[in-house]
Amino acid sequence: MGEKRTMTLNLSEEEMNSLDQLALRNDMSKTAVIRKAIRIYLTLEKRMQKGEHIFVEDDLHQIRAELLLV
Repeated sequence: MGEKRTMTLNLSEEEMNSLDQLALRNDMSKTAVIRKAIRIYLTLEKRMQKGEHIFVEDDLHQIRAELLLV
């Protein structure tokens, strides 16, 4: 991974609560959650740049929606 650098991150109360809950539910540190989110975002972005489409599906309700990064 290379040399690590430190940054300050300003989050709203709602965003911080969400981050806390994600970390707790997944037994991860908040830093690990943010790193994972960045990796997921980069993966999605690369695939979309190649022209791929990403969908989420709800089999129960037979719903399919395309995921878009805005």
